[in-house]
Amino acid sequence: MLTISQRKALIEAASGQRSLDLAIENVKVVDVYTGRIEPGVIGVKSGRIVSVNAAGLAARKHHDGRGSYALPGFIDAHVHLDSTLLTPENLASLIVPRGTTVMLADPMESANVGGYRGLQALLTAREQLAYHLFLEVSSRVPTAPGLETTGGELGLAEVRKILDWEATVSLGELDPSKVLGLRTEYLAKVQAAHRRAKIANGHAAGLSGRELEAYACGGLADDHEGVDFEEALERLKLGLSILVREGSTERNLEAIISGALRTGLDTRHFLTCTDDKHPDDILEEGHIDYMVDRAIALGLEPVKAIQMATLNVAEHFRIDHIVGSLTPGRWADILLVDRLENVTPRQVFFKGRLAAEQGELVASIPQITYSAWFTQTFHLRRGQRAEDFELPAPSTPAQVHVIELYPDQIINRRGRAELPVIDGLVQSDPSQDVLKLSVVERYGKNGNIGTTFVRGFGLQRGALASSVAHDHHNIIVVGTNDADMAACVRAIEANQGGLAIAANGQALDVLPLPLGGLMNPSPAMEVIQRLKRLTEISQQLGGSLPAPFMTISFISLPTVPEFGLTDKGLVDVREHKIISSFID
Repeated sequence: MLTISQRKALIEAASGQRSLDLAIENVKVVDVYTGRIEPGVIGVKSGRIVSVNAAGLAARKHHDGRGSYALPGFIDAHVHLDSTLLTPENLASLIVPRGTTVMLADPMESANVGGYRGLQALLTAREQLAYHLFLEVSSRVPTAPGLETTGGELGLAEVRKILDWEATVSLGELDPSKVLGLRTEYLAKVQAAHRRAKIANGHAAGLSGRELEAYACGGLADDHEGVDFEEALERLKLGLSILVREGSTERNLEAIISGALRTGLDTRHFLTCTDDKHPDDILEEGHIDYMVDRAIALGLEPVKAIQMATLNVAEHFRIDHIVGSLTPGRWADILLVDRLENVTPRQVFFKGRLAAEQGELVASIPQITYSAWFTQTFHLRRGQRAEDFELPAPSTPAQVHVIELYPDQIINRRGRAELPVIDGLVQSDPSQDVLKLSVVERYGKNGNIGTTFVRGFGLQRGALASSVAHDHHNIIVVGTNDADMAACVRAIEANQGGLAIAANGQALDVLPLPLGGLMNPSPAMEVIQRLKRLTEISQQLGGSLPAPFMTISFISLPTVPEFGLTDKGLVDVREHKIISSFID
């Protein structure tokens, strides 16, 4: 927040009584309030914009925009920063050159691992980043009490405390079971956010009709789980803004924007978010800039697409007084682009300083030391032996429930299969693309292993595993046989977290994630290369998914229809209870 003396300095600079620090000249300013594009000179003082008509004002430094368009920095309205596999400081090298200068993060991954101090650990570098990092306070840590084991918790007292932080913009996503189940603690968290004039984010996966209306009565402001235009429209009619999501495995933009164009629907309540996007996809495809370009390619007017990624988000989260537009008093987060059909910037200014140019970060990446406890979070009791994954069958052949993957979405469907039984133990069957899936408790609390079956990975041999497993972040492993599943678990334990792949009883490769079992502190390109190698090995083993490690990380969600798997067993999401993996 600006002090009175700092605000006076801005006023004096705008009125010509003080010199500007920077004048960005020869630009066409995109006004996201009026939708107009007009020539201007952007005047900057102390990292803030003081004028967009600064011609004639004295400035210490001048920058020639060479006739480019000047846009506000892009905003990711909802992201689990710790699911990018990168530390916040190293993530900057990927997102800032693409024009993202604001990240609104729900750090529920780090919070589920370490509770309050886990959340603090993720924010270690916040003040030194080359982008703004704001907080959506994790509302459900653990996500499914009684149905999963986590490392930490955030109760009502902790949530109230975090809501008072200046970095906080909202209460993070709240799933239907907490609201429709009339859970007092969670409704009190919503109330705490509202009392502080902050919104509460939604997570209305699978809801419609009366259930959706009842959910909206819970005080939620938005939803990022609408997978098509019909779902988006139903939510808009109830006053829920739409966080249009385009991540690694959740692809909703084309369906929603195409529907809006077809029906002439106003897009002022559409916001851009990635939710979860792996670094290799950001590098190859883009970040929020990709969403803006794709919306324009589908036929949306350029300024409206830019509004989705800037002003719409800022107004929704009530931070439009500091970000989201090129107007006086806002941070000087400025993108210079050559044409509006491709908004990937030639240059990016953050707080009035050049941060990226020609696709490369020029701002320095701080060297951060994380707390030692955050690198030692694995205390396994079981899962290192093949025998730990044996599943006795009640009948021969075995009739089992199957988690059916849904292409390009994180939702799972109910399925069933008939599987072979050998020596009384049910087996995976790659010929049906039905594989064993297990979750291994990692915190040393009980040694639980939950096991069921999944269809959609395509593996013909081997196994793969991840310690990024929403939202509890135990180890999740899928495989064609028990020995390879155990080999993956051993590799993850040895590295205190990671993504692993195995065959013939041995680990073939692993990407270590020693920070909370979630992130690797190496530079982005190193992490990307190792992730690519893992994906290539998966495909060599028969894997058919383009992002198998992102897919596996969501299978364990006990809050997204219709099935989830935790260390306690197979979860019937709609009934919110553990059920047998076998069909009676």
